[in-house]
Amino acid sequence: MRYQPISTSPKAAARRKSGKSLFRTINDWLHLWLGLISGSIVFIVSITGCIYCFQKEISSLTQPYQFVTAEPKPYLSPSVLKKIAEQHQFGDKAGKPGSVINAVQYPGKGKAAIATYRDKKTGYMMIYMNPYSGEVLKAKALEKDFFRIILMGHFNLWLPREIGQQIVSWSTLIFIFLLISGLIMWWPKNLRKANVNKSFKIKWKATFRRVNYDLHNVLGFYVLIGALIIAITGIYFGFKWVPKSIYWVASGGKKMPDRRATVFSDTTNVPVQTALYSPEDSVWHNMNRLHKGQGSLQITFAHKFSDVIAASHNPEDGTYYKNLTRYFDRYSLKEIPGKSIFNKPYEEGSTADKLIRMNYDIHVGAIGGITGKIIAFLISLVSGSLPITGFIIWFGKKRKAKKPAVKQKAVVRELELA
Repeated sequence: MRYQPISTSPKAAARRKSGKSLFRTINDWLHLWLGLISGSIVFIVSITGCIYCFQKEISSLTQPYQFVTAEPKPYLSPSVLKKIAEQHQFGDKAGKPGSVINAVQYPGKGKAAIATYRDKKTGYMMIYMNPYSGEVLKAKALEKDFFRIILMGHFNLWLPREIGQQIVSWSTLIFIFLLISGLIMWWPKNLRKANVNKSFKIKWKATFRRVNYDLHNVLGFYVLIGALIIAITGIYFGFKWVPKSIYWVASGGKKMPDRRATVFSDTTNVPVQTALYSPEDSVWHNMNRLHKGQGSLQITFAHKFSDVIAASHNPEDGTYYKNLTRYFDRYSLKEIPGKSIFNKPYEEGSTADKLIRMNYDIHVGAIGGITGKIIAFLISLVSGSLPITGFIIWFGKKRKAKKPAVKQKAVVRELELA
């Protein structure tokens, strides 16, 4: 006599047994497969983000050429440092088209001045100099800097920018969905003590599978808010609609000013005596006097007829949201109003302006000082672990599901032969 087994869909049976709604079923399915698709990207972005959190602190320890001994005398002016750097880098071609320094930065007391330019072969170049003597301490191609390489992995996956940035941005957007769908999966059905312990505590003495499950669910819950903030401030750099949307919401419906609006010199009558002095030096002296020599000050030179002189001052070391950039006519030195939110003092900005300006410092945790960076580091580390622990959970369930199926076939075969 042969027994015909009742045909039952394993997925349907599992759904009836778990009592999940259609919404939960779809949510769980999307969480699984979107997580598997984006997991490797999220891991790379998170780990490179971990490393980059302490870029400034580690660079200070490993790059001594960034510092000089403070001396009781004034710095050399931008035009003097520019000339020295050009002679060092270009020799006889110094000052000719394509062989000029674009800007000189004075990072602050006890720090080397930095002359910068862009080279067609080596990319962005930085020449560290003693601001008191003009001695060249180090000429460095930024593209070869360790943290620059890490940043390119974080931002582009070391791919061409137009490709890599989109992959990272969309993967981060998926990660935001995974955080929300994960919260839906995690949410305990009730707050009985047994469920609370499972939802909020890691059972370290349990089996590997159980510990891995807790690491994914419990740690994922604890970093949820921080991970969302880091992810949202991250896609700010990848999608133009993100900063515009944040500004629109924060300002109550206003349009965000152009972040990279171009400013031109407006002088049409060029004075003859302009050749007798450096207008950049004049701007530098005036800005130094205004800010009493405090903070970081960068002067960007005007090369073309319509170029302006840009002066960027940052009163704080370690953050960028208070950085102020002002423009001056290269001939009359009259200030030309900028159009960006970074062209007015931070204190004068609206709530939306301040939020946009703080985005980068929030993203890397610098807004909270060293404590904020440590928190950002830990959140990024956990975020990087979630694709790994999630994959282990999925792989374990897949293996477990295969074993009963094999046993069921063996039982059916025995009944058929009976």
